[in-house]
Amino acid sequence: MPPLTYSQRWTEDRRLVILRVLRDAPDYTANSSILRGLLEEIGHRASRDVIAGDVDWLAEQGLVTVADLAVPGLRMITLTQRGDDVAGGATVLSGVARPSPSA
Repeated sequence: MPPLTYSQRWTEDRRLVILRVLRDAPDYTANSSILRGLLEEIGHRASRDVIAGDVDWLAEQGLVTVADLAVPGLRMITLTQRGDDVAGGATVLSGVARPSPSA
């Protein structure tokens, strides 16, 4: 298996961070605007389109559910049990960085 490119590593880490943010959110849920702001605070500055693409990919993998809200472009993203397993390292999934072991 060839080593990941910088871009691939960045994408995999950003997806893990999305899952971890949702894991810590009330009701395991955040809207797309809040999610984008929290990612930026953590050091993952990305466009709305990039984050929307990551969220769509995570939904396709069954790691999150997505609901469109009444405000155009605003979505509610909720972590699934499978997503929680990936965020915690109990399940490993290609395309999402594996979390470091807890101390």
